[in-house]
Amino acid sequence: MIKCLVVDDEPLALNILEDYISKMPFLQLVKATTNPIEALTLVQAGGIDLVFLDVQMPELTGIQFLKIANGKAKVILTTAYPQYALEGYELDVVDYLLKPIAFDRFFKSVQKAQGVLQPAAPAAVTATHAEAKDDFSNDFIFVKTEHKIQKVYLHDILFIEGLKDYISIFTPAERIITLQNMKKMEDALPPKHFIRVHKSYIVSINKIDSIERSRIFIGEKVIPVGDTYRDEFFKIVDGKNI
Repeated sequence: MIKCLVVDDEPLALNILEDYISKMPFLQLVKATTNPIEALTLVQAGGIDLVFLDVQMPELTGIQFLKIANGKAKVILTTAYPQYALEGYELDVVDYLLKPIAFDRFFKSVQKAQGVLQPAAPAAVTATHAEAKDDFSNDFIFVKTEHKIQKVYLHDILFIEGLKDYISIFTPAERIITLQNMKKMEDALPPKHFIRVHKSYIVSINKIDSIERSRIFIGEKVIPVGDTYRDEFFKIVDGKNI
């Protein structure tokens, strides 16, 4: 769990961030306060991993807070004023959220923070398989969608499509959209059963119906094989030929 502190002199802003944090299973809210002095005392005492910090506050600005805290906790700045972004990044903030803060932007920001604070943990995908385990029929991953964490059995996945910072997981029953990148998703899947065939596609080897030149057919979906991935893909295909 990442222990969080929210500091903002606007109670409405506190309420919004409290609500957003409650939706994230890897975040634990320690305190939300309008008092930056109280917040700084908590950070200096230790035990706070991540601070959501307003910039313009009475008594102590967010920039002053950062300088005094001196890196004892990671910080995401939250403000309505973009002009503080450069100074914030010079002080090594994780991210800079402009108010009003949309949930999808918050989601992306805390994933970035998780990558900094927990670099060994995939930000939005938790794989349950081990290298020694090959019980593919019962293996699964958890993916975070907008409102819940969804269990997806690997044997149900047909293919995965990447769209900028989002990916779509296609199964026979549904399309599941999660805020994630293709690299982390690729790392979470067993290479014996899944292969990256394009910068925007990962396919389940078991679900391939046919291959025609550099095109893969899975049901009615036609997936291109990219030049970067062609040799590795056809090496696997050749190994399955009889």
